[in-house]
Amino acid sequence: MSIREFIDSYFHHFNAGEIKRAAQSLTSFVDEGGKIFLTLAGAMSTARLGKSLVPLIDSGIITGISCTGANLEEDLFLLTANSHYHAIDNWRDLTSSDDADLFASGMNRVTDVCIPEEQAIRGIEAAILPQWQEYSDNSKSALPHEFFYQILLNGELDFDGDPSASWVLAAAKNNLPLFVPGWEDSTLGNIFASHVIQSNLDPTTVKSGIHYMTDLAQWYESQTTPLAFFQIGGGIAGDFPICVVPMLNQDLSKTVPLWSWFCQISEATASYGGYSGAPPNEKITWGKLTEKTPRYHIESDATIVAPLIFAYLTNH
Repeated sequence: MSIREFIDSYFHHFNAGEIKRAAQSLTSFVDEGGKIFLTLAGAMSTARLGKSLVPLIDSGIITGISCTGANLEEDLFLLTANSHYHAIDNWRDLTSSDDADLFASGMNRVTDVCIPEEQAIRGIEAAILPQWQEYSDNSKSALPHEFFYQILLNGELDFDGDPSASWVLAAAKNNLPLFVPGWEDSTLGNIFASHVIQSNLDPTTVKSGIHYMTDLAQWYESQTTPLAFFQIGGGIAGDFPICVVPMLNQDLSKTVPLWSWFCQISEATASYGGYSGAPPNEKITWGKLTEKTPRYHIESDATIVAPLIFAYLTNH
């Protein structure tokens, strides 16, 4: 039984029913020529979402991605230092002393898995710093992800993980449009800032979120196929790109179509007033969606739900 058959047969009501309805609707949307714009918040790369995401990138179903700086870099951390990661089965039982010991041993914990400081983080710093330095010395600049694409494609990185499970490597090979708002709020962003403080790098070497928004506006206007907005989690990864439509229509007085399909996987609660938990209908009032836009809101764990929907799309 394929994942599609399993979901169609056993997912009926509540969040399971919403998963089935969203998966069926998105499959029809893609079959009719639509494309998916994906947003990634949280620690999806460290959760190894890349393994189920790569086939959608390679097939062209994914036409653009907005992600946090953490998801961008953590995919590379995993790709280059996989064997040095440390899983913790009993993470709920850890004491503060246990976590202090992990820090002392160079392990940065994300729930039940630890990212190795030296092999992963400092390894990527060593690879990307010469790129930053060369651009800084020659008064050049590039977007954050463009530096990542360069070090992935120049053949100098040693892969310790599975290249077929790296979504950023797949994106680089396909030259996929990537948008990384708030990149400064990431480990490599912090490291870049530290080199700027030491006066080694020009801060304009890495372009900012405004450059990403202007590029996103040009990209959105150039699209000729309907776009589905598939949002994993909340935060800046989702809020930033969805705003390009009202910006074009309201601030620039242009006429562009609104997002044609919408789904969000989130556990955030709307009653707290956070944008991450805002229900799809609220987005109608901001000129992001219309009342006729297919809208789905799955209140569940994205590390479980997203791979199911991705596999449903590819009929695995």
